[in-house]
Amino acid sequence: MNIATHPALPFYQATGRECDLFQMAHDNSLPLLLKGPTGCGKTRFVEHMAAKLGKPLYTVACHDDLTAADLIGRYLLKGGDTVWVDGPLTHAVREGGICYLDEVVEARKDVTVVLHPLTDTRRTLMIDRTGEELTAPKGFMLVASYNPGYQNVLKRLKPSTRQRFLSISFDFPDPETETAVVTRESGLDARRVGPLVRLAGHIRNLSGMDLEEGVSTRLLIYAATLMAGGMSVDNALEAAVIEPLSDDVDVQQSLRDLVSTIYG
Repeated sequence: MNIATHPALPFYQATGRECDLFQMAHDNSLPLLLKGPTGCGKTRFVEHMAAKLGKPLYTVACHDDLTAADLIGRYLLKGGDTVWVDGPLTHAVREGGICYLDEVVEARKDVTVVLHPLTDTRRTLMIDRTGEELTAPKGFMLVASYNPGYQNVLKRLKPSTRQRFLSISFDFPDPETETAVVTRESGLDARRVGPLVRLAGHIRNLSGMDLEEGVSTRLLIYAATLMAGGMSVDNALEAAVIEPLSDDVDVQQSLRDLVSTIYG
């Protein structure tokens, strides 16, 4: 769990009306679902909006072992006493903050059961262990995200869950916007960022290659940061793009060949 109070506004470059929709969802106490590939800016968007609204943000990275108790809380031993400790979801409800469930499809099914009463007109959270029922205040907001490209039969949001949320689809930004984002985040000159963005576009458009996803904006920022620090282009791309994208030696070589066509 990550708790943020946001002393400064994290940079986020809007690509549409997503900021307005987030604001309206918050103002009307509506849950919001973000859909899009890994590294396209979903988490940064939530951090930006939480800071803009001045709201505490509780971020939970969902995984196979995440249970409802991890979100709600549990009794723990402290100094010889058994005390109740709120989980991130309960903290957010009590404080009227934002709870962000990143990759919500990775969580266990009992988590979905907990979320349903919070995503309809009830807006309640039942704490079975204590017998307490919390009603979310107007400021509370539930935000979840997932990557549709990774969904399978075993890990899929049911329609009954998806239809409880407003939804925004995210994708990688257009080249001009992505260049501006990478330049700002890495400190690398825009002239040198341009070829990186062109490389990313070619990788994302590849077909017939064993890649689950194209290169993310996040990885481009990593590569640009290494280059801004003095690392050669080849070494930066090897560490930040080629190795992270695949373990297959043939795929890696194909990516190196593509790099050569872009950089000469």
